[in-house]
Amino acid sequence: MEPTFDITITSRKIVAQILENYTLEQLNTIPEGFSNNLIWNIGHIVVVQQMLVYRLSGLPMMVSEELVEKYKKGTRPLQDATQADVDEIKALLFATIHQTKTDFENAIFKDYTEFTTAVGFHIKSAKDAMAFNYFHEGLHIGIIMSIRKFV
Repeated sequence: MEPTFDITITSRKIVAQILENYTLEQLNTIPEGFSNNLIWNIGHIVVVQQMLVYRLSGLPMMVSEELVEKYKKGTRPLQDATQADVDEIKALLFATIHQTKTDFENAIFKDYTEFTTAVGFHIKSAKDAMAFNYFHEGLHIGIIMSIRKFV
């Protein structure tokens, strides 16, 4: 699992740079032709990782249901994120991955509700979910890189 976590940490470092280098206004801007903004994409990758690995394993997530409702698949920003929202996402960005790594080391993932993703990946375990997660984060990093050109 070490390469999976190395890839995910690298992905999160890229995203962290966006949080550090863009203003709150820029993070909230939805450019023409896009349905979401920078902060939504970042919040989304945090929430989806938790849902994929923990919720589908029947375990408590590190993210609140309120955050899930704002950033899960199929949502879009209904209002601008506040600085407190950005700070919460920033704090969760690495904490969630470090905790997930610890939880894998402690073998807490026993059960998993299998499902097939919208792009056709069939996920059978928390380990599969982490492997799919870095693919998912890569897609959203691509979107983030596109959005940042317009803000």
